[in-house]
Amino acid sequence: MPRVGRLARESAGRTDAALGPIVSSEHLARGAMPSLSELEFGLILLGHAFERWMVRCVAAAGLPDVNPMEVLVLHAVAHRGRPKRIADICLVLSIEDTHLVTYAVKKLDAAGLLTTGRKGSEKTVSLSSKGEAVVKRYGKIREQLLVAPVKATGADEKRLSEIASLMRALSGHYDQAARAAASL
Repeated sequence: MPRVGRLARESAGRTDAALGPIVSSEHLARGAMPSLSELEFGLILLGHAFERWMVRCVAAAGLPDVNPMEVLVLHAVAHRGRPKRIADICLVLSIEDTHLVTYAVKKLDAAGLLTTGRKGSEKTVSLSSKGEAVVKRYGKIREQLLVAPVKATGADEKRLSEIASLMRALSGHYDQAARAAASL
């Protein structure tokens, strides 16, 4: 098992033995790749923190009482300023249950953040002027409260891009494993 830093051991009151990898499920870390368990725990923590952030930031931008899915859909609709079909939003966000996106679209539309249209026989959604204002305000708050402090840490943008690329690649492995598990 990998050793943690001296300060981490001492701050935990354990200077005599290694703590092992930081995981949520030690029994899974006993396998052939403990680092994958460390990554999964990091994803759990990061996922929850990201959801809290999105909800709090959009509330500060003037849109209270929404859930993380609705914030994701709002930003997906805003992406590149083009009308989106529900299927496109589901594909980009890797969401299998279209009803989740459909519900989010209905709620955002009822709040006056979206406009609807048609592309052939399919419904499309775009941001309304109110939706554009919320997304713009979200971006300003994000720059001030998240981007600036992260940038101040000296985080290497190239490294962050590499991590993002690895995460997207790993998502394919998890999807394939999920398909395989569904066939058991």
